[in-house]
Amino acid sequence: MSENPGIVINGASGRMGQMLIKLVSESPAARLVGALEHPGHGWIGQDIGEAMGGTALGIAVTDDALEAMANAQAVIDFTAPAATVALAGLAAQARAVHVIGTTGLRGDDLAKLEAAARHATIIRAGNMSLGVNLLVQLTRKVAEALDEAFDVEVVEAHHRHKVDAPSGTALMLGEAAAEGRGVQLDRVADRGRDGITGARKDGHIGFSAIRGGDIVGEHDVIFAGPGERVILRHIATDRAIFARGALKAALWGIGRHPGSYNMVDVLGL
Repeated sequence: MSENPGIVINGASGRMGQMLIKLVSESPAARLVGALEHPGHGWIGQDIGEAMGGTALGIAVTDDALEAMANAQAVIDFTAPAATVALAGLAAQARAVHVIGTTGLRGDDLAKLEAAARHATIIRAGNMSLGVNLLVQLTRKVAEALDEAFDVEVVEAHHRHKVDAPSGTALMLGEAAAEGRGVQLDRVADRGRDGITGARKDGHIGFSAIRGGDIVGEHDVIFAGPGERVILRHIATDRAIFARGALKAALWGIGRHPGSYNMVDVLGL
């Protein structure tokens, strides 16, 4: 029997990184072959299991991505935009599937990832959960069905440590609503209101972000029309759903042709 696919985790010391390390190391379908961190990180050179406060896993944390991916079929990356973009080219060199859960990516970042996807398999999603990706599909369908008499608002809530807003998931939902209406999100997005802003513009898609406590993730898409509202909601109570989705994406991507994919592709939605 052939060996299980080798997986590298980028951002190994982060909350998602540690969750992924645990998930992959215990998985019957994959094996942990590398743990990456940025140069100068205090965990470099330590066994990742011991660095996390547990037993040794036989994998030393490194800042050398190509070395870490030498025996890998995929790398899972929940880090920061600059780190993710830098890793994309190296993952392509290593012929490793690059699963990206990083949020806060801008237009120029996405353009660089698209360029890397000409030579590599990249699976990117602002949210890796099944429920959220179903919500994205529902949002697109409802937006197709309801005209501009229904205002669209995306309201999201996350823990106090989250550094970007709106969340990647909120932007996925906004994109879905825009696609349903046949418009470009960047032309109709309203991402901040303060002071005397005037009346809402027809067709705009609004975003509101809540930050506090240990909220894992809550997303509402509100279609507010004259005399009625349609509200689509997803509530995450366990971050493990994102880790499981990312591992599923990594295993799905192995053997695929180079290109850009998302969780809709992975889940067959």
